[in-house]
Amino acid sequence: MDPVINPYTPGAGSRPPELTGRDKQIADFTTLVKRLQIGKPQKNLMVTGLRGVGKTVLLNSFADIAESQGFRTAQLEITHEMDFKLNIIRLLRKVILSISPIDRMKKYGMDALGILKAFSIKNEAGLEFNIDVDAIAGMADSGDFEADLADLFIVAAQAAREHGTGIVFLIDEIQFLEKKSLEALISALHQVNQKNLPLAVVGAGLPHVPGLSGDAKSYAERLFQYPMIGKLDRHEAKLALKLPAHKESVLFHEDALQAVIDFTDGYPYFLQEYGQHVWNIAKDSEITIEDVKQAKREVIATLDESFFRVRIGRCTNAEIRYMSGMGSLGQGPYSSKAIAEKLGREMASVSPIRSRLIHKGLVYGPDYGLTDFTVPQYDYYMRRNHPFEALNSSETIG
Repeated sequence: MDPVINPYTPGAGSRPPELTGRDKQIADFTTLVKRLQIGKPQKNLMVTGLRGVGKTVLLNSFADIAESQGFRTAQLEITHEMDFKLNIIRLLRKVILSISPIDRMKKYGMDALGILKAFSIKNEAGLEFNIDVDAIAGMADSGDFEADLADLFIVAAQAAREHGTGIVFLIDEIQFLEKKSLEALISALHQVNQKNLPLAVVGAGLPHVPGLSGDAKSYAERLFQYPMIGKLDRHEAKLALKLPAHKESVLFHEDALQAVIDFTDGYPYFLQEYGQHVWNIAKDSEITIEDVKQAKREVIATLDESFFRVRIGRCTNAEIRYMSGMGSLGQGPYSSKAIAEKLGREMASVSPIRSRLIHKGLVYGPDYGLTDFTVPQYDYYMRRNHPFEALNSSETIG
């Protein structure tokens, strides 16, 4: 069929044509925004899940919802190389300036700009202020980022309330945030909540984010909800495939639907990838089981190249062997002891490899003494492409 009108969208953060299975999270976020509007506290959200389950898509949907309610939003994706202090301050400048035109900015808005300028000067942040505003000394200029960020969050939220709006920060890949920055973020949000101000922080990250947040601040579990999203159930997965085709007057045969769901196990990214390929292969306005069978080889090749292999390309031989050992044990999670035994090593001697893989975002610890892949079906990929028995057993582990 015509690839130009292909409704399936397998991309990083691309919104699928049908956002199925996420009604609870969308409802919770909508409640958060509406409660902030009337000055009532509500737990913020920290969405967790494996790669490819749609966390970024949800953040983008949250941004749309907040903006439809008149809130100002700012989005940020955390990377290892990022200067978080500089980036969060730039976002604060952006949202403060978006609250109101300068000639109609009220007291707290002008105060926020003055305090932000004081912070910028103190930290040599180099923010550009194309307006005539004096730095306000005594707030956000202590040099203690945790205390200064709280000052900035509070005055920005006060400015938003003064103008009948609110602020939502949406932060992706939050597991890569260094501990001191996470401590500052959680502390600042905590102080905002205590004052019932209309500012929220919504994060998204891998499944170990709740543990990281708890380690940063013990009260984080009372400040956030941690909804974990995963694969869709069979009904939700069927709708994600069937409804986009139906809107283009294309019939998706029932046995074809079931075959795609069986292969993808209901993971949203995989569903979109398979949907795109089978659409392009189908000859007329029906998608049959034969189309699904024909598309399978291309789907596997595409997933290997664009979803799986790009991650392993950053790994050393020792790290690849560690993950190969994990994959050879079947489906995770895996005990650290079992992995070490598979590698023929003591647990202590391979723990540095595990730490490096966690740092790279390829594995995580779902519980004490356990390790699992952050990417669905990665064990299957390792068995197909890096079988443990085929690796050189003499490779150095370290």
